[in-house]
Amino acid sequence: MAVSDRDRTATRLLRSSAEHSYDPDVEIDWEAPLAEDRWFTPEHRSSLYGTDLWKGLTVPQRITLTRHEVASIASLGVWFETILMQLLIREYYRQDPTAPHAQYALTEVADECRHSVMFGRMIDKLGCPVYRVGAFDDGLGKWIAATATGPRMYAAILIAEEILDALQREASTDETVQPLVRMVSRIHVIEEARHVRYAREELARQVRAAGKRRLAFDRLVIARAAYLTGSRIISPEVYRSVGIDPVAGRRAALANPHHRATMRWAGEKVVAYLRDLDLIGGPGLALWRRSLLL
Repeated sequence: MAVSDRDRTATRLLRSSAEHSYDPDVEIDWEAPLAEDRWFTPEHRSSLYGTDLWKGLTVPQRITLTRHEVASIASLGVWFETILMQLLIREYYRQDPTAPHAQYALTEVADECRHSVMFGRMIDKLGCPVYRVGAFDDGLGKWIAATATGPRMYAAILIAEEILDALQREASTDETVQPLVRMVSRIHVIEEARHVRYAREELARQVRAAGKRRLAFDRLVIARAAYLTGSRIISPEVYRSVGIDPVAGRRAALANPHHRATMRWAGEKVVAYLRDLDLIGGPGLALWRRSLLL
């Protein structure tokens, strides 16, 4: 992609950001009570939906489980957004601050700051813990934040953004879902559309500029990011909220055809795009299969 094309895209995104950005403090009624009879994710998107464990839960317990599942999704979202902000700041540091592309990177950081605060407030409102990644993945996240550039940087961003976008786009229009979750989802979907456009175009440009050896290594890092996102978007610890052992709950979720179908559906757009760019394959293919996204 020519620099002029890059900056034209950034200029359009800057204009869209000025016209379609939201302040969660103003747009969301944080004092409104939660509805006792509403789901926190669409019922059929619960990781245990349709399993024997699900059938053994009462309706209030099922609602509680979705409450903790959406907190897990938001927790992973905050973690990824924190990494993304560090990546964008590092990229900005090397760029011309007068260039639209550089200015849009900072604008996206501002968006992600608001999103992380919004997700944090939602988790607090739900009365749920912050579901954190394990020690290994935490270390991997720090390494990516400090070193990632090029295709692996933008591909990892896209995987997290597009999976979360699919789940939230559906939740935002589902009237069985809590109004708070629907509004948080709506704001995130609208603003994240710009981020996806930015990351997709930048990823394609970076792939064209990268050599074969670089791409071989990047495919492996991208596969590990996909595995983390797909397999850990629902923390095993959520099952404790309804009296289910985390090991048993995770085993049931991973074997659940409904959950596996949900993850393939959520990842279908980004998987297709990464395939088009030849970023799925090689030794990392086994991780992709374990991610539930293929």
